[in-house]
Amino acid sequence: MAGLVIAATDGAAQPNPGPAGWAWIIGDDQGRRPVRGASGYLGDSTNNVGELTAVEQLLQATDPAVPLEVRIDSQYAMNAVTTWLPNQRRRGYRTAAGKPIANRELIVRIDELLTGRSVRFVYVRAHQVDGDPLNAAADHAAQDAVRSRRGWDWTGEELAALPVLSTSPPAAAARTSAPSRPMRRPGTARCAATTKAGKPCPIDPRPSGWCHVHDPAVQCGAVTAKGRPCTVATGGGRCAQHRTS
Repeated sequence: MAGLVIAATDGAAQPNPGPAGWAWIIGDDQGRRPVRGASGYLGDSTNNVGELTAVEQLLQATDPAVPLEVRIDSQYAMNAVTTWLPNQRRRGYRTAAGKPIANRELIVRIDELLTGRSVRFVYVRAHQVDGDPLNAAADHAAQDAVRSRRGWDWTGEELAALPVLSTSPPAAAARTSAPSRPMRRPGTARCAATTKAGKPCPIDPRPSGWCHVHDPAVQCGAVTAKGRPCTVATGGGRCAQHRTS
């Protein structure tokens, strides 16, 4: 598609809820090399708010007359701006029970920004070896916004240093609800967890030292029928099975 802008968005919160940030990255014509980006720090918030804010900020920063492809690794954000949005709009952005939907102001704003635009949302899996490069860049940028407590704007060659993140987050970002793990630098180490097969987890870690699968802060956390916490990775909030239970 001529003139298509290819981008990725991501949010982060360490812990969740806790210090949060957002980021968007625009790639080249093939969607491989980052060429422009921005991030921001939200203060104490949730991962879901960071995810939606990244989408909102990207829509505001791009020309509405140009078709846009947005790559998202959050199932919540993906559903919020696609699957759930039509029914929520018809109900006045309320749930079936008549209550205001979660993150209503952001959803309404995103809906307004989508009106009259050609935007395609694409779900991509996060933290994959040889995964989507724009998603990886957005993830790094959102995490760095949390660590540094500030946002950035990047253009051109400035993005070359993007994966080299801050290594000393403020003390307020340290996890208190899980066993201590060493802080690890994305791209230079792996998750400190062990897989079910007894092997070291190969996925790049978040600032907590765990990857998105093993980090308790981004798992469902609901109590299962066996009385154990649900460990389904959601990025924050309940999984589909426990969302309505």
